[in-house]
Amino acid sequence: MSKQGKFKQEISLSDLTFIGLGSMFGSGWLFASSQVATIAGPAGILSWVIGGIAILLLGLVFAELGAALPRAGAIVRFPVYSHGPIIGYLMGFMNLVAFTSLSSIEVEAARQYLAAWIPGFTQKNSTLPTVSGWLFQLLLLVIFFSLNYWSVRIFAKSNTVITLFKWIVPTLTILILFSQIKPGNFTVDGFAPFGFSGVQKAISTGGVMFAYLGLTPILSVASETRNPKRTIPLALILSAVLSTIIYILLQSAFVGSVPTRTLTSGWGGISDQFRLPFRDIALMLGFGWFAVIIVMDAIISPAGAGNIFMSSSPRVVYAWAKSGTLFRLFTRIDKKSGVPRPALWLSFAFCVFWTLPFPSWQVMVNVVSAALILSYAIAPISAAALRRNAVGLERPFYLRGMPVIGPISFIIASLVAYWTGWTTISWLLGSQILMYLVYLLCRKIVPKDQVGFRQQIKSSLWLIFYYIGLMVVSFFGTFGGNHLLTQPWDVLAIVIVSLIAYYWALFSCLPKAVLDKASEETEKSPG
Repeated sequence: MSKQGKFKQEISLSDLTFIGLGSMFGSGWLFASSQVATIAGPAGILSWVIGGIAILLLGLVFAELGAALPRAGAIVRFPVYSHGPIIGYLMGFMNLVAFTSLSSIEVEAARQYLAAWIPGFTQKNSTLPTVSGWLFQLLLLVIFFSLNYWSVRIFAKSNTVITLFKWIVPTLTILILFSQIKPGNFTVDGFAPFGFSGVQKAISTGGVMFAYLGLTPILSVASETRNPKRTIPLALILSAVLSTIIYILLQSAFVGSVPTRTLTSGWGGISDQFRLPFRDIALMLGFGWFAVIIVMDAIISPAGAGNIFMSSSPRVVYAWAKSGTLFRLFTRIDKKSGVPRPALWLSFAFCVFWTLPFPSWQVMVNVVSAALILSYAIAPISAAALRRNAVGLERPFYLRGMPVIGPISFIIASLVAYWTGWTTISWLLGSQILMYLVYLLCRKIVPKDQVGFRQQIKSSLWLIFYYIGLMVVSFFGTFGGNHLLTQPWDVLAIVIVSLIAYYWALFSCLPKAVLDKASEETEKSPG
């Protein structure tokens, strides 16, 4: 292990904030507005409000955890500290799937928008790529890989430049479309033509939570951040607040500026008329020059977000391996660059794989949203548990109101996961339960040096109850289920399952948190 390096603290507050904002402004802002309007009508604005509140609450929880324990791939490591390696094993797999597929989603989005100029990149009457389109996606992934291979500083500085440009175009979009606002659009088919269920569904399947899920890249590079105790909470809160404001304004601008003649059949088919929403609406309104700018940004924005997730993915793999439940090869850090290169290679392979099987942006968004929000949901539990089993841990950002914010944020995350529907929930959580059983069968080889096997089971059974509870409610519920459990009873059932799981997890945490030292894997950059 003489060649083992350490992460280098080279990321500033501005770099970290731009990582959060850059990951939140990828393909989400380009596609989600029309999808949300189709599912919820003008009331889709409320979807962004609810999603923003959810992400802010989770951001506050992450702020306490991130400032106290700034570690690479932190979202996987928090539950290991509080509940043992078996939870890290399950969260590691879920986050690897989510993060690597996010890079693939973003390159697919860039290719779909670029097809406005190069039609040969996308198959006719389809969103699937041609061979040349797929090769373009592969080229983008290779570029992301290269930017992340040499040092975190190269990645961070290139991302800052890209994100600055990415912010200009959404801001310009808001200003131009608000000048074309038609107040009647907000009531032409009723403000909420699909009821509150449409608002709920849009949060998960319309791309709202997918667009907001940019907090984890901040945590993934926590160990490489200068002055993390101050920088991480500020970056998390700034990213959550600013993105919420921008997304609410973008949705309002889209709804209000759509030509009223396109709404004769209501909002239900609006995404079919506006497949590339802001580019199409700019052309309809006669702003051809602005449509060109949007297409340019539509290539840069997803590419920038894809680059961020290419950076986050190897940190998640590294964290998973640090839990002792993945090959130790992936804990290796290049001594010169401070990059976990074996983990980066694995992440790149997964990213390429995810460009192959999924048929469209929206299908992949549904899966990723569920996976990420479920991994987010564990954070309030870890934060509350660490207050029990790591009382002496220094908390530079102490979240007052955790006894209330913790369970509320966990309930909201559970509801968002439920709204993704039975098809997604069943296979995603079913695979997690299967992995849990595999872990039990591998009792002889799983890590037991710090936490005994019996304690690991005791501290993880709540999660299996939670997964089974979500699946049962989803099967009988109204989002892809058999509708035997109608609203509001399905929501009430999710609340009950969530509260039982939350307090079970809180009181079955490890007797003493298994913590490590940041100095073991981090060194200050000489620059």
